[in-house]
Amino acid sequence: MSKKDDVERHESDNDPLNDGHDQTNERGNGNGQPDYRAAYSEDSLWKKLTAFAAAAGKEVVYQVLVLYYCFLDPDTPKKAKGQIVAGLGYFIFPADAIPDLIPVVGYSDDLGALALALASVAVHIKPEHKQRAEEKLKTWFP
Repeated sequence: MSKKDDVERHESDNDPLNDGHDQTNERGNGNGQPDYRAAYSEDSLWKKLTAFAAAAGKEVVYQVLVLYYCFLDPDTPKKAKGQIVAGLGYFIFPADAIPDLIPVVGYSDDLGALALALASVAVHIKPEHKQRAEEKLKTWFP
């Protein structure tokens, strides 16, 4: 085993979302669907929000932020974090069901994916996640 392989192995051991599946494969996750978790990174999330908040709309941005703050919470279980990353990854992923650049409907599929992620982790969303999201939302929607 090379030193690089050893470093990557240890880094993945510390990854709270590493469930043994290949998260880098955008082509699929074994069931023929793209693995949107591979599209997620904190940096790519903030770049997308900064560039497209107005186009995405207040509701989409609010849902993204609630999920993000829930993800950061150490009390959120690993499985819920995986579902959050999948939802946020779909939002970030450049090639989704309805291209984001189409006026009015471009983010409707993102809204659906985010709503599904929110519904699946709803029991882990705390009032403080919503409050932080509302405060940050003022950055784009004063």
